[in-house]
Amino acid sequence: MYKATPINQFLGGLPKNIFSGFVVSLIALPLGLGLAIASEAPPIAGIIAAIAGGIVVSILGGSHLTITGPGNGLVIVILSAIVGMGGGDLYQGYLYTLAAIILSGLLLFIFGVFRLGALSEFFPTTALQGMLAAIGVGILAKQFHVMLGFTDVKGNTINQLIMIPVSIKNLLINPSKEIILASAIGVLGLVFLFLYTRIRNSVFQLIPAPMWVVIVSIGVMYYYDLIQKTPEVLGSNLMITLPDNLMASLPRPDFGKILNSDFMGYTLSITLVAVIESLLSIKAVDKLDPLKRRSNINKDLRALGIATVVSGFFGGLNVVTVIARSSVNVNNGGNNRSANFFHAAFLVLFILLFAKQIQKIPMPALAAILVYTGYRLAAPENLFRIYKIGKEQAIIFLTTLVSTLMTSLTTGILIGIIATILVHIILNKSLVLFSRNWLKPNVLMYLEEETGNYYVSVKNFCSFLNFFKLKTKLDEIPPNAHAIIDFSLCEFVDHTVMEGLNDYNRSFSRQGGFFEIIGLDVHEAKTEHPFAIRKSLPESSLLNFQISLTKRQKLLQKLSNILDWNYLPDPVSNYGELEHFLYFKTKWINFRYNNLESKNKDFLLFDLSYSEGAFIAKEDLRSTFLQIKGPEKMPVFALDKENFMTNILQLSGLKDIDFKEHPDFSKRFYLRGEDEKAIRAFFTGNLIYFFESHPAYYLESNGDSLLIRTKERLASIQEIKQILAFAEELLKILEKK
Repeated sequence: MYKATPINQFLGGLPKNIFSGFVVSLIALPLGLGLAIASEAPPIAGIIAAIAGGIVVSILGGSHLTITGPGNGLVIVILSAIVGMGGGDLYQGYLYTLAAIILSGLLLFIFGVFRLGALSEFFPTTALQGMLAAIGVGILAKQFHVMLGFTDVKGNTINQLIMIPVSIKNLLINPSKEIILASAIGVLGLVFLFLYTRIRNSVFQLIPAPMWVVIVSIGVMYYYDLIQKTPEVLGSNLMITLPDNLMASLPRPDFGKILNSDFMGYTLSITLVAVIESLLSIKAVDKLDPLKRRSNINKDLRALGIATVVSGFFGGLNVVTVIARSSVNVNNGGNNRSANFFHAAFLVLFILLFAKQIQKIPMPALAAILVYTGYRLAAPENLFRIYKIGKEQAIIFLTTLVSTLMTSLTTGILIGIIATILVHIILNKSLVLFSRNWLKPNVLMYLEEETGNYYVSVKNFCSFLNFFKLKTKLDEIPPNAHAIIDFSLCEFVDHTVMEGLNDYNRSFSRQGGFFEIIGLDVHEAKTEHPFAIRKSLPESSLLNFQISLTKRQKLLQKLSNILDWNYLPDPVSNYGELEHFLYFKTKWINFRYNNLESKNKDFLLFDLSYSEGAFIAKEDLRSTFLQIKGPEKMPVFALDKENFMTNILQLSGLKDIDFKEHPDFSKRFYLRGEDEKAIRAFFTGNLIYFFESHPAYYLESNGDSLLIRTKERLASIQEIKQILAFAEELLKILEKK
């Protein structure tokens, strides 16, 4: 069998990566400008960081699908550094901060050289989420005023939050024409960002939401320039400015405060946040990789360090790995580091060819994008989700959030760590017990010769402080193997560990392995959430939860009785074969529920909660699926209704298998799969006629079973009955083949 060489794989993937790089650049342009402005740096500084990161990391990095550039997390730190070191002179503060950024890049490089990427394992998950929420609040607080057209609101985050009602009042009471226009652009842009995901037009969604805001706002400015003949309708303080000659106007970093304690403090804060944001993003993107690759984290840190140094010398911000743009890259077909390079190349073209148009972007439009970004980081539903895991997690989250807002990011995360430790001590009701066990899960791992399974026994105490010991052992296990993790001798397992183990479960499942956790049945959890803290008690008690069925669930239950099927309304974490279907290669499965299963287990209908992307690019979806056991021999394929997006996929290199003798079928459906010969043999005339005469569902085969999706929403009872009838008729045709 022919096996493509790396260079052939690279060349074959170029169309996909060029296209994906272009889509990512449409997001990176407004975000780069906006993040720089939010940091009180020149707008071009964000673009320089994205270009430096895209070029350097794509060549020297150790990840495959990540996109690099300025990050949300560093806005507050960079802003504090510029304001704090500037002493009232923001430009001078910017020059000092560039020196701190360069030094931060050197520290990042050293982190990678000494393989310190594992330091990310020592941060509790909930405290990190609290820190991210604080960053979101900080971004929202500052940019909300700019979105309304007020650029003179100063002070720390708390003061800016307090001043939001004042800015709203000033907008409503005798505003100037300039403020009315600026606030209209900003507020309408924000409303559009919230409504964007509800617009289900594939052509419209080819352009990301932030770019739509930019395009429309530029159009408004040209309307006033060309139609109304008022080119300066918004003052210069509300418009983007770029240097006429970028190379001639390069700033010179000022190292004059390098021995100052404040300078070193800002440098360490910048480095800490850059490391945390990058490592978390790299791990998240690895989980989205359809090819199941793992990044070389320390190599990536070295590349990020070099890119940051380069960016700083050219006047740019820190370079970090960014999850939102990376997830967009994955969802648009990017499959290697060249997508990161092309995203940078397109940004260069934008600056060279469209500099005049970029300077037509109103600041309120970019502020709306950042307000939306801040809201997504600090959305109230995040707190509710954490509260469901456990009240103690909500306390840790809020403690970290408030302390970060009141002090700094470094101090805030430190307080969050201390709060987590105190919670653990309280839950264990013994400082002595905690201090004796906090560094030791005694982890024993061996390969069972008789079964070929990897057995891992964890004893004593397992928390964020020592999870790296367990991870070191788990990383040694091939992800396509069968791993059994035994916690029966472990007294305490915290939230960070439970969430981390879930990540391993996903990874193993995607790569054909099996990850089984045992021994927690004698542990008590404060909530029924799968990530809740587990603690062994002498007398464990199980809570009985009363389920209140909705009207739809009662109808599903009635349908199951008619069919003589089994019905389980409760959410389950057993996804079965779902993660092996192509449809879920770049999606996160949260849970399935409302499970209707036939007695012989040939049919399984269920509602599914799953997600696409992450952070600002994340979208939560719920759909109804039907999985049926197919004939013994079946090729792997995916069948979908042909539309504009499928045509784009074809241009990216994903071939549509057509049948000359069935033009109607070929025109209506998009059929793909690697084994074209087997697929053509499978799709007989009778099967093609069946699809031509029935509603077009998304249908996919993994070789053993078929997966049918109704729509990108939950199906009604009537629709469920229709798809069941469709599946029964389809199965009869397949059984006759």
